[in-house]
Amino acid sequence: MHILVTGGAGFIGSNFIRHMLKIHQNLRITNLDLLTYAGNLDNLKGCDTDKRYSFVRGDICDHALVDSIIRKGGIDTVVHFAAESHVDRSITDPSVFVKTNVLGTHTLLEAAKQYNVRRFIHVSTDEAYGSLPEGSFRETDILSPSSPYSSSKAGSDLLALSYYTTYGLPVIVTRCTNNFGPYQFPEKLIPLFITNLIEGKKVPVYGSGRNVRDWIHVGDHCNAIDFTLRNGKTGEIYNVGGGNEKTNLEITEKILRFMGKDDSMIEYVRDRPGHDFRYSLDCSKLRSLGWKPMRSFDNALQETIDWYVRNEWWWRPLKI
Repeated sequence: MHILVTGGAGFIGSNFIRHMLKIHQNLRITNLDLLTYAGNLDNLKGCDTDKRYSFVRGDICDHALVDSIIRKGGIDTVVHFAAESHVDRSITDPSVFVKTNVLGTHTLLEAAKQYNVRRFIHVSTDEAYGSLPEGSFRETDILSPSSPYSSSKAGSDLLALSYYTTYGLPVIVTRCTNNFGPYQFPEKLIPLFITNLIEGKKVPVYGSGRNVRDWIHVGDHCNAIDFTLRNGKTGEIYNVGGGNEKTNLEITEKILRFMGKDDSMIEYVRDRPGHDFRYSLDCSKLRSLGWKPMRSFDNALQETIDWYVRNEWWWRPLKI
């Protein structure tokens, strides 16, 4: 198997590459990443000495480059992580999100179709469904995204699935809940709060902090993608979640407690525009195939805190 991983220098993509190289021997991985602000080759330190791994710096919107990689590299599998993913940034400048998330996905789908790729995993987000006050979204539910980011991801999901329906391209879409773990860019909630506290700074909580998210450790998410790659049915959508629904305030208080801080370190800030109140996924479809998350939330959070404490060399330059 020769896998093209897009966005492999990002948070989830780099963890996926590490997972695959560790678990599977008979594969090759080509990592295509533009190395924008959230792409960081330090995320893959050590992988560059593995003969099964290679890196190409480039844009998924570059037709000639993508075509060349898939054609000349003998790529038979694509796992597509590359995306602009920060909601606040999408509110400030939606155009780059539309370009990367929709047009970039189209470029990859066209090349995969032309060269008969055998598996195309399109990694998406629970934010494509929008918010709901109770219950959980199933894969068949209507998409109702709220932000330019989630709208661009919903658009790319539909585009990817249309290539299965129209051309028979073996596409699978996964939609995952909030991830956390090592190598996450410190603009996201958990690494931002951990690193702020290490620096003696307060943690900014949007609004009342009552917004609800389900959380999954990135290692469990990577395992789910690997599982879907091997066991998923083409043309299907699979929800991936950790079963850890918590308010932002609950997450904040856990981090404070684990790091020996109190509520005086909380700074409530103005809520973001269009802030979805609650995300929740029904993941029974994937679980019925035999997958389940392996980590408990508290243990995974403590491990994550410990990682950021030990690896200040990695995150401190990113906060300048």
